[in-house]
Amino acid sequence: MPVITFEAGAMSEDVKAELLTRLTDVAVEVTGIPKHLYFVSIHELPDTHIAVGGLSVAEIKRNLQSKQT
Repeated sequence: MPVITFEAGAMSEDVKAELLTRLTDVAVEVTGIPKHLYFVSIHELPDTHIAVGGLSVAEIKRNLQSKQT
């Protein structure tokens, strides 16, 4: 049984649902392995526990939101 693990910061339920579907669909398309054999797991971490370039994801999200307004 193939396993797909996706690890990221906080996401909405809609985003997680779409990831589950689309990750599976792409893997099926690429490998030819039947959809019902895939196990997909989403590991959600708090935005304050992940950093890129020394900034937490929470800080990055705040910076992006302030630039959009």
